[in-house]
Amino acid sequence: MTKNSFISVISHEENEENRGSVEFQVLCFTNKIRRLTSHLELHKKDYSSQRGLRKILGKRQRLLAYLLKKNRVRYKELIRQLNIRELKTR
Repeated sequence: MTKNSFISVISHEENEENRGSVEFQVLCFTNKIRRLTSHLELHKKDYSSQRGLRKILGKRQRLLAYLLKKNRVRYKELIRQLNIRELKTR
């Protein structure tokens, strides 16, 4: 529960003008992914939700790849804040 409250604090800090930014989109996808993951722990055979989760994971992965290509510093900061994965060192 502490991760969700941390993420909600980040989203409240965002201004309405920044809702199109890559960071905000990744944040929204991360919230959806965590919510769907907890749903699927209870409902293991909900295949529609599994498909939706895979689609959202792909979208987030593409956005993170774009951010890594365009601005490595922002990518590393976002990964650190959201605690998504280990940092890539290329």
